[in-house]
Amino acid sequence: MEAKDTLFKKKTTLNCHGKILSLDTPQVMGILNVTPDSFFADSRLSTLDEVLKRTRQMLTDGADILDIGGYSSRPGAAEVSLQEELDRVVPAIEAIHTAFPEAILSIDTFRAAVAEAAVAAGAAIINDISGGNLDENMFATVARLQVPYILMHMRGTPQTMTTLAKYEDVVTEVLDELQSQVAKLKQLGVKDIILDPGFGFAKTIGHNFELLKRMDELRILELPVLAGLSRKSMVYKFLGIDQADALTGTIAVNTIALSKGADILRVHDVKEAKQTIQLYTKTLL
Repeated sequence: MEAKDTLFKKKTTLNCHGKILSLDTPQVMGILNVTPDSFFADSRLSTLDEVLKRTRQMLTDGADILDIGGYSSRPGAAEVSLQEELDRVVPAIEAIHTAFPEAILSIDTFRAAVAEAAVAAGAAIINDISGGNLDENMFATVARLQVPYILMHMRGTPQTMTTLAKYEDVVTEVLDELQSQVAKLKQLGVKDIILDPGFGFAKTIGHNFELLKRMDELRILELPVLAGLSRKSMVYKFLGIDQADALTGTIAVNTIALSKGADILRVHDVKEAKQTIQLYTKTLL
């Protein structure tokens, strides 16, 4: 690929339990929801057999990371107890890790206790939608475990975030709030940090498009960036279609995200995301 702007030299590798994941080419994170109420119905998995079947398909389709979550973060989602979340994600991670030991697994949680149990079960990345704001023990846990940490921007909780989508300049404020958390993580010695601007979390559709348009401004923090745009409301509500018909729109916004510097695409549809990356990177040769 051609040389990119070298003013900001962001980190291009992640140490995942000794496996070095290169971000020289954008990576695909497949979504595995072991929840009964995730916002996209087709992503919900209720049995370990379903989890393993979907895992096999995603790996066949080219997933580089699998993100397992047991707490729906859609706006207004019902609260889930700590024990219920553990009961959902730990058996799934153990089963995947046993069946597919080479797969790189991520735990999608904002609870430090769930993160720790998931890493013990085989997860190698912590994906925290709250960016450390919903569990005071999360940052210390990440530092102790020394696993890559996805720092997402959100305000409030999944139950309250829609009331907090108020910004003078959404990009500047998201960047400032992420930078504050990055400083805390670095002070604790966390080495691998991935930024996620949090599309759809305490953001209006207008905020989401402004973030996408200016996502390259996140490069100033010199860290990898994850884009989670798959089948979200900024696609299907803006187009006036059903989520089930939002794949084409997802491919479009993912392509824009790649052009703005996304290193990881978090998606429901792995094969299509992988193809999008292949076509996009071909234009850079």
